[in-house]
Amino acid sequence: MNTNTAALKTVAVFEALKGSAVLLAAIGVVSLVHEDAQAVIEDIVRNFHLNPASRYPRILLDAINSLNSTRLWLLAAGALLYASIRFVEAYGLWHELAWAEWFGAISGSIYLPIEVYELVLGITAVKVILFLGNLAIVAFLGRTLYHDRRGRKAS
Repeated sequence: MNTNTAALKTVAVFEALKGSAVLLAAIGVVSLVHEDAQAVIEDIVRNFHLNPASRYPRILLDAINSLNSTRLWLLAAGALLYASIRFVEAYGLWHELAWAEWFGAISGSIYLPIEVYELVLGITAVKVILFLGNLAIVAFLGRTLYHDRRGRKAS
């Protein structure tokens, strides 16, 4: 296995993990449809020994208060769509399909301006890691596409 193949498979696994994480979140959201979501979130906040009046737990509690069954289903459907896209991309990258490289480079590029905006609002380790990771993936896929295209023209 050459270096490029190993890197593509690494990106594929990363994309599959992102899809899996969002799918698990969607399952969690769907499980809240027939539950008292407020009580579930309060239990989570309490179990993690968080102060419900502090910023992030408060944001979560306020967001849950504004959700109803329809919004929960829409949120879950959006998460399912996102996860499906990540799984399709992962499959294509794993099998080294050119369309997946294009798809990954374009879809990753869409997030970069949003991530830069988030960094402007405030720098955190998580935001920096996400930005640099996404930037590395987009740069790698762009480089791969560039070299593949040059190789085809030279032949």
